[in-house]
Amino acid sequence: MDFINPDHTSWPANILKVHAIGIDTYLENVIYLRADCEVCKSEGFKALTRVVVSFREVEIVATLNVVYSELIHHNEAGLSQIAMKRLNVQNGDLVRIDHLDPVNSLGLVRSKMYGNELAEEAYQQIIHDIVKGRYSNIEVAAFITACSANNLTIPEITGLTKAMIFSGKRLNWNKDMVPDKHCVGGLPGNRTTPIVVSILAAAGLTIPKTSSKAITSPAGTADVISTFTNANLTLEELQYVVQKENGCMAWGGGVHLSPADDLLITVEKALDVDSEGQMIASVLSKKVAAGATHVVIDIPVGKTAKVRSAEEAEVIRQKMEAVAAAINLKLKVVLTDGSQPVGRGIGPALEALDVLAVLRNEENAPEDLRERAVMLAAEMLEISGTVGQGQGKVRASEILLSGEAYQKFLRICKAQGGFREPVVGKFTFEVLSTVFGKVLEIDNRKLARIAKLAGAPKAKGAGMLFLSPLGREIQVGDVLFTLYAEAEGELEYAKEFLSNLNEVLVIG
Repeated sequence: MDFINPDHTSWPANILKVHAIGIDTYLENVIYLRADCEVCKSEGFKALTRVVVSFREVEIVATLNVVYSELIHHNEAGLSQIAMKRLNVQNGDLVRIDHLDPVNSLGLVRSKMYGNELAEEAYQQIIHDIVKGRYSNIEVAAFITACSANNLTIPEITGLTKAMIFSGKRLNWNKDMVPDKHCVGGLPGNRTTPIVVSILAAAGLTIPKTSSKAITSPAGTADVISTFTNANLTLEELQYVVQKENGCMAWGGGVHLSPADDLLITVEKALDVDSEGQMIASVLSKKVAAGATHVVIDIPVGKTAKVRSAEEAEVIRQKMEAVAAAINLKLKVVLTDGSQPVGRGIGPALEALDVLAVLRNEENAPEDLRERAVMLAAEMLEISGTVGQGQGKVRASEILLSGEAYQKFLRICKAQGGFREPVVGKFTFEVLSTVFGKVLEIDNRKLARIAKLAGAPKAKGAGMLFLSPLGREIQVGDVLFTLYAEAEGELEYAKEFLSNLNEVLVIG
């Protein structure tokens, strides 16, 4: 920086020394300045002002937090951990702080807030600015809210999907057919992905599976995978694993194939929303970015699932198929039973144990998880043309029962860094029935909430072992489910929610 004096005794007012203050702000860049420093006084900066921070050839946009203490000195700029990483600065480096030019695409967001339909080019501008860090989390939240519910038309969902695809890298496997699968979620358990990937990779198909962490659930697929192997792969590591073993099980956020999606998901999680149009754009953009050509989508339908009726599911199916056709993606949507959890585990480690039981062909493996995984693998074998119509289930079952799928699973884990057995939380509590009868209804959302109160997904060993599927005959004193936690306090949080079990299970 040629405008700095060699002895560093003085420099322009908007040049400050980096102070690493060790604050984790996740994905949002934050800068901390003293209220009485020259930059704040001369530029008129106030709390939550968006500023440009530059170091050499790199610049980021950061949100300003104003400090009224001795945390930093007058000539220092405190930077959050993610801001330091993105700028590639060290403690003591000199950075420049400037005003952020007006972000024009925010006008488009405001237009959407008033119910106007936006063109494809508008979504490209918005997503481009979000990825560049020009939006604060508050502004991203405004965009998400404006697009929530059913506020996006099919052309808008298509435009958003394309914008998200082009916001990051796109893999090319040089193959005419690369299958992938996705579940829209909303159902506890239902951890079919590791099983399906293992079956298809063992069948010789290339399946570069990237998955998300939990948004509003007790576990996302990436959370589960991280309990038995490394899911946080770089792009180069992902390509190595797929080339070596035909498939992988990686966290999508680690490979930045759809960076806009990672940023949107972060704010969606805080808002506890998962809008239909953004969900479609999120799913399909990540599949195309990962190089998929053929995709099977699992939509569980149930009274307390994410998708609550067959009519709603059909609307989503039609929208997904329309968007997939527009981006040249072959799609098969499968509607499945969403009336109850799939498997027994709810929470990362507990769901992982279900996966292993199925792959190992254990006698007490959850049959519903086995059947659903085989069904989805069969659909993918058939849509890919690997087997004829109606032959997929037989082939998928053969690969699973022979042990080929489990051996492929272990090899994929080894290529990703090694395999380890999942560990559940040491604090437990059995919830006993005080009545007798048959399980008639299950509230999936409340089960998920209990597992989250116990600490899942952040605490990998936390969650629930659910033992009361629909139709089970219950006697007084029977264990309905067992809670697991890694901390005694979190177990108590979950127990407090159990004052009225009739809201969770209907036994009659």
